[in-house]
Amino acid sequence: MGTVQKTSTDDDVARHWQQLSGDFYRIAAALDRALEREHQLSGSEFDVLERLANADRGQLRMSELAPEVALSQSALSRLVGRLETSGLVRRIACTDDRRSVYARITGDGAKLYDAAKPTQRAALRAASLGCEVGDLLCDGRAD
Repeated sequence: MGTVQKTSTDDDVARHWQQLSGDFYRIAAALDRALEREHQLSGSEFDVLERLANADRGQLRMSELAPEVALSQSALSRLVGRLETSGLVRRIACTDDRRSVYARITGDGAKLYDAAKPTQRAALRAASLGCEVGDLLCDGRAD
């Protein structure tokens, strides 16, 4: 069995990954701070509200939502539980498949999403300046 030889290309890929993941975590932290300060929402909670607000009929199966927001089923269930307790989301049983549950955004959830969206967008733009992905996210504009 042969050994895998490291090449400079592999090191370049690793360096880019380190830069990208560092940028991601820094941006995510900035989004969390802004959303928590202004709207008492975490970045993950905002992501769930945004996915639901943009979904057909304001709802998604929990099994479809979990990978979209990069959460395990159990983590998503806890997060949706918190949003449900706050009146922002409702869980709806699927009539076609008893094993499936939908998460549906409520009117209050949609209002909070609409209020938080400009905060998230401004924080995203500000935090991405100077990042390797900044040009991709903002088309090179700082406005």
